[in-house]
Amino acid sequence: MSDHSASPLLQPYTLGDMSLPNRVVMCPLTRSRSSDDGVPPDFAADYYAQRATAGLIISEATNISSQARGYALTPGIWTGAQVESWQRVTRAVHNRGGHMFLQLWHTGRISHPDLQNGALPVAPSAIKPTGQAFTKDGLKDHVTPRALETDEIPAIVEDYRHAAQCAMDAGFDGVEIHSANNYLLEQFIRDSTNHRTDRYGGTIENRLRFPLEVVQAVTGVWGGGSRVGIRISPATTMPGETPLDSSVMETYGTYVDALSAAGLLYLHDIEGVTQLSRDPSGVDFLALRKRFSGAYIANNQYTRKLAEETLAAGKADMFSFGRPFIANPDLVDRMRSGAPLAEAPKEYWYGGGTVGYSDWPGMNGQIRIEP
Repeated sequence: MSDHSASPLLQPYTLGDMSLPNRVVMCPLTRSRSSDDGVPPDFAADYYAQRATAGLIISEATNISSQARGYALTPGIWTGAQVESWQRVTRAVHNRGGHMFLQLWHTGRISHPDLQNGALPVAPSAIKPTGQAFTKDGLKDHVTPRALETDEIPAIVEDYRHAAQCAMDAGFDGVEIHSANNYLLEQFIRDSTNHRTDRYGGTIENRLRFPLEVVQAVTGVWGGGSRVGIRISPATTMPGETPLDSSVMETYGTYVDALSAAGLLYLHDIEGVTQLSRDPSGVDFLALRKRFSGAYIANNQYTRKLAEETLAAGKADMFSFGRPFIANPDLVDRMRSGAPLAEAPKEYWYGGGTVGYSDWPGMNGQIRIEP
């Protein structure tokens, strides 16, 4: 095995006011192991703490409210029981010297009535997504959502504010606003999914209004943007087989300018189609990065080698890895030593208990977490 210890990717990095051990980020990974009430299991503390050698952990996407749910068995951050469970997670991560942000999530139209107590999912416009929702009774076809009334939107902004406060109460080091993967915030941004004629639709400024109100609410809780990041995905069509915005660079360039002006800590960008391709589909990610004053976290099918090349070219500051972290809790150590990576069979990705979740060994055996 070769020694990659000198790799700039694995050297300490200062992100805002945080001193991180490396530039490796564990990106959000939906694992569907929470209770029906959105409470993470006790063994989630082991799972995240085992991976605390990452420079930064971003939690799995976490629902800001009951209405936000789009997948069964995903966690929430709006009740006392959820906060208490997440406190165990953050305590375990901090005990191993790690840093962890929570990702704030509302799925919008990518949901199903079974997850909404029989009600229709909400969206900017009543446009049905392609594909199926993961419910407790298995996969079910998506339905046509209900378009939100104008006067309903402030309540959802308040849900984001409340969730951001709950994340602070749970001991997270910061939060990431999920404005990617064609969930609710991105549904408002793209003119392919936003056909509104009120103040939240039509012009770019109107389509960005709701996401930016969310940014303002969340940064208000956290005392500014120094502990708030955001994730975007200008080029991905999944889920929902969602068409791209008709003027991608103009729309997202305007958005990034506003996010930069808000003083956000980082921009977490999915470069291509999630899980499928690094094809940028005409999106100039470097141009977006140059418009943002904070750190840039690059994501989508990165390897250590590609991350090192991208870092050397000055095209990103940190790099997030997803699936490699599933079966490699000591991914950073394996990168440092050049050790081979384990691969997790897909049947372990979603649902279940500790098996295929918190029982993966490191190179030197099981990683023990002190209570």
